[in-house]
Amino acid sequence: MIALLASLSAALAIAAGAFGAHGASNHEAAEWLRTGGFYQLIHAVAALTLAKSGQGPALLLLIGAAIFAFTLYIMAAGGPRWLGAVTPIGGSLMIAGWLWAAWTYWRG
Repeated sequence: MIALLASLSAALAIAAGAFGAHGASNHEAAEWLRTGGFYQLIHAVAALTLAKSGQGPALLLLIGAAIFAFTLYIMAAGGPRWLGAVTPIGGSLMIAGWLWAAWTYWRG
C-alpha cells in the first residue's frame, strides 16, 4: 500500500511542478506549485525506500508531504490563504517521519 501511495504521490508532484512551470497564472502560484511538488516528490521517493525497513516512518512522510503540498496547491488554485498556517503541520510531520526513521536505524 505504501508503494502505491508513494507512486501516486510522485505522479501528482510531477504534474503540479509541471503546471507551476508552464501553466500557473502568476509567480506566487507557480512558486507554491514548485515548492509543493518538490517536497512531495522527494518524500514519495524517500517513502518508497523507507518502506522496506518500516512502514511507519514512510507513511508519516507521505501524510506530512500531502498536507504540506496540498495546502500549497489549493492556495495556488485560488483557495484561502489561511491554509498557509496549516502547511507547517505537514512539514512537522515530515520532520517527525525522518526522526522516526533515524530512531529505527539507530536501534538496528
